[in-house]
Amino acid sequence: MSHDYGDDIYTEPADVDNDTLANLGPLARLAGRWRGTRGVDVNPKADGPETQAYLETIDLVPIDPQTNGPQLFYGLRYHQFVTKPGEVGAYHDQVGFWLWEPATGDIYQMLSIPRGQALLARGHAAPDATRFELVATRGSTENGIVSQPFLEAAFTTVEFRIVVTLLDGDRWMYDEDTVLQVRGQAEPFHHRDRSTLSRIGPAVPNPLARGG
Repeated sequence: MSHDYGDDIYTEPADVDNDTLANLGPLARLAGRWRGTRGVDVNPKADGPETQAYLETIDLVPIDPQTNGPQLFYGLRYHQFVTKPGEVGAYHDQVGFWLWEPATGDIYQMLSIPRGQALLARGHAAPDATRFELVATRGSTENGIVSQPFLEAAFTTVEFRIVVTLLDGDRWMYDEDTVLQVRGQAEPFHHRDRSTLSRIGPAVPNPLARGG
């Protein structure tokens, strides 16, 4: 879905509100610090799928409003740190941004992992939505996936899909499906990650809203 921003691609909007927390639409309830203790990961191994339990902490911090000429985003910067039960080292480490565009209802997730991969997923939702879905597709120049040479050759990521559901109380859950074409396998592999998060820290205002 496209949006007509008009012919003027340089002038920034005049009605920018410096309070990001008040303008995050469906992302508003995600702001804060979260803990998950019952995550389930299904990943590919040489002898078949492996199911792994995991623990995680996710920090989602409001950022100042962002503009691209007439386009206006409010967003959250995030860090997800995942470990296996009883271990200290990172099982998964991920950073990025969640962005909400009030004018269009578009949601974006930008993510990067230190195995040499990044993507931009895109979805659409109403401001009061309690469930939304985002998708990234290999080869797309608008919501695409890029990988370093080994991952591209051995574990080609064809599609990434995440569904976020806001639950009652201070809880939310995600269900991710990363579709991989694994070298030597005829059928795509659905790498699944599912977890429910509970709040362990409050949302904090963005720098402009708190005065520095």
